[in-house]
Amino acid sequence: MSLREEVEKANREAVERMMNAEPKWVDIAEARKAIGGLNKGMKLLHAGPPISWDRASGPLRGALIGAAIFEGWADSPERAESMLRKGEIVFEPTHNHGAVGPMAGVISPSMPVIVVRDPSTGVTAFSNLNEGIGRVLRYGAYSREVIDRLRWMSSTLFEVLKIAVDQSAREGYIDLKAIISQALHMGDECHNRHVAATSIFLNTISILLAEGDAPRDKALEVLRFIKGNTFFFLNFAMAAAKVMALSAHGIKYSTIVTVLSRNGTDAGAWVSGLGDRWFTARARVPKGVFFPGYSQEDANPDIGDSSITETAGFGGFAMAAAPAVVSWVGGSVEFAVRNTENMYSITYTTHRYFTIPYLGFKGTPTGVDVRKVVRTGIEPTINTGIAHRNPGVGQIGAGIVSFPIDLFKNILRAYAEHYGL
Repeated sequence: MSLREEVEKANREAVERMMNAEPKWVDIAEARKAIGGLNKGMKLLHAGPPISWDRASGPLRGALIGAAIFEGWADSPERAESMLRKGEIVFEPTHNHGAVGPMAGVISPSMPVIVVRDPSTGVTAFSNLNEGIGRVLRYGAYSREVIDRLRWMSSTLFEVLKIAVDQSAREGYIDLKAIISQALHMGDECHNRHVAATSIFLNTISILLAEGDAPRDKALEVLRFIKGNTFFFLNFAMAAAKVMALSAHGIKYSTIVTVLSRNGTDAGAWVSGLGDRWFTARARVPKGVFFPGYSQEDANPDIGDSSITETAGFGGFAMAAAPAVVSWVGGSVEFAVRNTENMYSITYTTHRYFTIPYLGFKGTPTGVDVRKVVRTGIEPTINTGIAHRNPGVGQIGAGIVSFPIDLFKNILRAYAEHYGL
């Protein structure tokens, strides 16, 4: 078999595994009990490729500081920053541990994480829970309000969601892939718009909580919180996408991208046929719509693991399914459609289960192929939240950003060297 044939075979296998993965929400647990490596010492996980404190962006620093305070390792931002700078508190990429988190993506040992698994293969991924928008930890804010919300999420929200997921076990757990597929037909793209997906999720757990005899006051508190946070399903969608991408990972010769992520300084990627090796290039600053009082000058370079959604074939790649998202991220309906159409040029296939009504139920662009990105010069383009460049501020808008072509050129050179081309 020629090398070209080997690559085609590997890529077909990768995208088939990605599309056929069946991610289910199977548990919620303290991160230290669910994620290997978080049960000893003072360690935090963060979005994007590895980075040192001296190169870390403002929002990432803010989130790490807030997590250290939340854990009780430090009693002030100054003390937390000193411990992080000296290496007393270490931080590593979420993806290295099978986890994902939006924006700064920080996961600390005491935080609850959702556990998502494909029961047929055992492929498992984790994510933290969504706080909402604005002044939240994942955008680098660490005020008392932020820490108090995290504590409520680690107690009341955790307790109630645990009742729901345990109750769902009787029916084979909640099918996250089915929710994403349905939401794509209801106006979501399942990255920056989760209005339908969160509603479906809310309807589902409402019944489970009633059946599971959840305490009425706590259940209502949680249901109101989710109802008021249309981004709540984002983290579930990300963990589901991570299961899909992991299912396609580690296939010899494959040129399919299995991680796209950013840490606020660098953009990073993994490729199936090159294992867990990080490739990086400088992250770009998103352009978009800003909250009152903020402008493009305040924006930090792009940050977060949420581009795992595009990696798995939805999110910004499916913007044609969600024209209303442009009111949040900017652009026009024509741009949303055009972006989806452009992404078909750099992906390996169309998704079998995620389809876009406006395009005649054509499958979404799926499986970013490094070869096609370099050959066409078309960069993977996503939608994203925008964090303030200074720590402690939080979210200031949402917009559009692309992964730089140099990242994919570097990958292709490394691929050629690895396989002796």
